[in-house]
Amino acid sequence: MNAPTSPVALVTGAGHGIGRATVRKFRALGTRVLAADIDLAAEDLTADPGVLAAHLDVTDPASVEACIAGCVDRLGRLDHLVCTAGGDTGSPPNFLDETDDDWQRLVDLNLYGVVRCIRAAVPRMTSGGAIAVVGSVNGLAAWGGAPYSAAKAGLVNLTQQLAAEFGPRGIRVNLVAPGTVRTRVWDDQPGSPDQMSVLYPLGRIGEPEDIANALAFLCSPDASWITGVTLPVDGGASTGPRHLFGKLPHRTP
Repeated sequence: MNAPTSPVALVTGAGHGIGRATVRKFRALGTRVLAADIDLAAEDLTADPGVLAAHLDVTDPASVEACIAGCVDRLGRLDHLVCTAGGDTGSPPNFLDETDDDWQRLVDLNLYGVVRCIRAAVPRMTSGGAIAVVGSVNGLAAWGGAPYSAAKAGLVNLTQQLAAEFGPRGIRVNLVAPGTVRTRVWDDQPGSPDQMSVLYPLGRIGEPEDIANALAFLCSPDASWITGVTLPVDGGASTGPRHLFGKLPHRTP
């Protein structure tokens, strides 16, 4: 393992997809990592002595507190918190059919889960550091899924609020808003995620490494004067549909 003075990152949702890619990216940069997840299929990650594993359920306050306290106990410090845990756990496609339970479940996972992790982490980030959160382009525009999208939109404002509050502590807070990324969420859906590539000016969907690279940058010294921002990492989708104009049926006035 690296020397005890090397920085430490706690990555939530580390067992799969973006979280797993983020663990690998931080390790490539020499950062020690606590890989935390409710479903931590990460034997290959923990074969690296610079990675320790921990169980974490972001919807359970006791689990969050135990995991983050354990990070400091096991690795001696906490410099970076990277919140990738979240997702759309399923709700009716129409707003009028969505119940209070649908809203509670998705807001709890995608918004309150981040709040819990940050609230537990900040008092332990005694040397400053950086917090990077995974939001979504769903939080920036009408891509569908009202409860999930509203929770992700809440993260945009939360990022600004906490960047202002924690800046004097030397803690930076930023958000990455991915577009479509090739993760296991597509495993149970018909077709390939590549069918979504038409929505993206760069002509492809994202890979977990694309998001991990942005998260690592926002936690790095290269981003030392960046805080409170939402960074879309979406292949240009947020620029609008101009790239589709030549593919749409021609209509005359």
